[in-house]
Amino acid sequence: MRILLIEDETKIASFIRRGLREEHYTVDVADTGEKGLYTAEINPYDLIILDLMLPDRDGLTVCRELRKKQINTPVLMLTARNAVRDKVSGLDAGADDYLTKPFAFNELLARVRALLRRQGTNKTTILKVADLEINQLTQKAHRNSKPINLTSKEYALLEFLMLNANQLVTRTMISEHVWQEDFDSFTNVIDVYINYLRKKIDQPTAKKLIHTIRGSGYILKDPATEP
Repeated sequence: MRILLIEDETKIASFIRRGLREEHYTVDVADTGEKGLYTAEINPYDLIILDLMLPDRDGLTVCRELRKKQINTPVLMLTARNAVRDKVSGLDAGADDYLTKPFAFNELLARVRALLRRQGTNKTTILKVADLEINQLTQKAHRNSKPINLTSKEYALLEFLMLNANQLVTRTMISEHVWQEDFDSFTNVIDVYINYLRKKIDQPTAKKLIHTIRGSGYILKDPATEP
């Protein structure tokens, strides 16, 4: 699942991003409210983690703008303010939950999972192509009912391919959605991870699901569905 973190404190942003990526989440970071709003408008997210104190506009304003633009992605607001009136202001601005700094990372994870479960009640969280299946909430993968052990980056790449099943995904699309925005899409890292997935998903079976479109990118599809 994809999370947008809007946080201007570099150390905190790095700590949260690293921890979430270790839990198999794809994380984009914006360090200002303006960047956060723009990023939320052009990309689909399952959750937004929003700091209250930002350099250009505060989190309350950002949250109100998100809701005004009909962006209904769940918002978890982070703040050093712990007064009840501040929490009420955040919730009234459109936030779904409120976490006070400093916080234990385990509590952040628990709140993230709770919000994603709540969001998951309104959408399909099981992705399936042929006999390959992943659960976006538990972040578990199976093929022919057998579990597949994936690293966080392998899971993020597989999830993106399955979200775009039967469609061509380019290296640029993968670099923007699975890796950070400044990732160099001309390196061979994407090819390496595609090969990792092939070994775990396609090698044990005769039916191959991950296909290379030479010069264009990759496509994940069930060959049995072809005319």
